[in-house]
Amino acid sequence: MNASFVYRTLITKMLRILVVCVCYAALALSAAVASAADSQGQASERAFSENPRVVIETTEGNIEIELLPKFAPKHVNNFLDLVEKDFYSGLIFHRVIPNFMIQAGGYEVGVKYRTHDDNMVPNESYNGLKNKRFSVAAARTDDPDSADTQFYINVVDNPFLDAQPNKPGYTVFGRVIDGFDAVERIELTDTHLRMGMAGVPEQPIVISAVKWVNPQ
Repeated sequence: MNASFVYRTLITKMLRILVVCVCYAALALSAAVASAADSQGQASERAFSENPRVVIETTEGNIEIELLPKFAPKHVNNFLDLVEKDFYSGLIFHRVIPNFMIQAGGYEVGVKYRTHDDNMVPNESYNGLKNKRFSVAAARTDDPDSADTQFYINVVDNPFLDAQPNKPGYTVFGRVIDGFDAVERIELTDTHLRMGMAGVPEQPIVISAVKWVNPQ
């Protein structure tokens, strides 16, 4: 048998084996990447044995909130992700309107916007929860799926913010269970127009920390 033919045959077999090995390696790598991605995507999905509670520590006192993952799981998980990242520390209540609501979660002292990752949350306003007094809801733009870091506390019933048959509302994902006096002090603080924004407290009301009191 021709030595050159044997050599070529051997080389061909080796190349085939190499191609097969590369294909298997690529498949294994793809599976590993997919698994890692799935794990990362599931990192913020939590199972709760009881409703999580957080305390918002402010310069006007503490506000304790019960979160409601059964009704708004995406909003609750997003909020807790931000709490765990200490995102809210140093932010202010930047929009305070008596007989309406108090809003926070987007600006630092001096009405300086705090940048953050793109983490918009799909609307969950058709969950049966209403924008009643002391409920906590996600602020957003006109886009129903644009809620991210900002939230507000209703200081009166605001049914016009609720979902309608053909119009998504503002997603309620929690309720105040303690610190009602702090909410009322914030509501009644003096406000002014600042950097084109109405309802900005004259004296900054600062969030020093938001703490998850019953982590699971």
